[in-house]
Amino acid sequence: MQTKGIPYPPRRLPLLGDLLNANPREPVQDSLRLAQRLGPIFARKFLNREIVMVAGAELAADLSDESRFSKNVGVGVENLRRIAGDGLFTAYNSEPNWQLAHDILLPAFGRSAMEDYHPIMLDVARELTAYWDRHVDGEPVDVSADMTKVTLETIGRTGFGYSFQSFERERPHPFVAAMSSALRHAQLRSFRIPLVSRLLGSRAADLRNEEHAVYMEKVVDDVIAARRESPDPGRRDMLALMMEERHPDTGERLDDVNIRHQVITFLVAGHETTSGALSFALYYLAQHPQILARAQAEVDAAWGDSADPRPQYREIAKLRYVRRVFDEALRLWPTAPAYARQARADTLLGGTYPMAKGDWAFVLIPALHRDPAAWGPDALSFDPDRFAPGEVRRRPAHCYKPFGTGERACIGRQFAIHESVLVLAMLLHRYELIPDPAYELRVTELLTLKPEGFRLRLRRRTARTAAAAAPAAAAPVREPQPTGCPHSGGSAAGE
Repeated sequence: MQTKGIPYPPRRLPLLGDLLNANPREPVQDSLRLAQRLGPIFARKFLNREIVMVAGAELAADLSDESRFSKNVGVGVENLRRIAGDGLFTAYNSEPNWQLAHDILLPAFGRSAMEDYHPIMLDVARELTAYWDRHVDGEPVDVSADMTKVTLETIGRTGFGYSFQSFERERPHPFVAAMSSALRHAQLRSFRIPLVSRLLGSRAADLRNEEHAVYMEKVVDDVIAARRESPDPGRRDMLALMMEERHPDTGERLDDVNIRHQVITFLVAGHETTSGALSFALYYLAQHPQILARAQAEVDAAWGDSADPRPQYREIAKLRYVRRVFDEALRLWPTAPAYARQARADTLLGGTYPMAKGDWAFVLIPALHRDPAAWGPDALSFDPDRFAPGEVRRRPAHCYKPFGTGERACIGRQFAIHESVLVLAMLLHRYELIPDPAYELRVTELLTLKPEGFRLRLRRRTARTAAAAAPAAAAPVREPQPTGCPHSGGSAAGE
């Protein structure tokens, strides 16, 4: 893309560009700081590669025009193709398996399927509360680690009939370690300088990544093999659709390699982003007692004093304030923090910036979600009432994109929302959340985002404590600014 007239950071160097000022471990937070300094569009240069970042709502809305732009498999995401191949998230637009898999899997996220998943989601949420009960009035819980357990277990059981035994292990399942390493490797590869990489031993890192990829493939192949050996004709989960269904128009089926890619895609994307979103939501609730009390009052009104509620599927959608809390946490920290869009033909972005066919730009979602032009002068404050119906209607279109945009937006967004509201509600109904007053939010990046080192102490709620927590009007609280330096890649939201 032509970058003439587009701002860029100071101290750019010949040949290296902005590389020496880049922080490969916190690229999103670095980019967010740059957006605050440089405005709604800026460029980064790494060696001979320039990357345009869009941070403003008006330009992001223009990139959402499906008639002129489509998904681009961005730098960081492209590095994941070793483990996910032509899965829904990492497939190029030209690869036929994206449309084939999308059409076959679409029923897996309809209302009927979600109603089938709900009892399993509830069982896993109750396993989490049983696990947290052991920590009541004791040692604090590691929130991000435990949200990873619940979301991995949920997608494994609902999608593929497979349990990772997350709450029975002292250490995370090896799949989690392999996945985390693969995500980190994909992120760091975006910053490599070939000669320096060889000198610093990046070949060894590549070999380790290959070992992790092979292990992940073996886990998934074993899941598929177990289903083939013991088929369940009545089961209609994601794996059953991929193995048994044909495309409604062409009659095609997914091949075994693509099934593996899709399963890995769902296991990674289907739990990693949701666990981060739940962790951020719990962080903000613990920091804002009035908002927490209001959310708990809504859950108490629905479930009363029941020590062991078993809500039905339809009840979760009625928890509208809990849903707003989740939406607002995703606004400030969208856990899939960027997506890339490419021009279908020669065009002008925002009527100003020339883009030739195939040129692409990143949308930096945290910056989009904090643009005062769309969100007002208090855009950095945490306020769930931004998502009250009237407020949503008043906002410009295309300014809230935690699940990506267009035809390649996340196919599993309703799954993630239902699971998250259910888990949050179960935790809010059962526990008082006691944060460490000395903790300051740190965000760790593995292409996705999540709080680092965030722990909570727990106290069981009773009818008396619930009654004492009257939900006073919650004043929005301004959040701290991110710190850091510049950006090259980042995870892409959506498929």
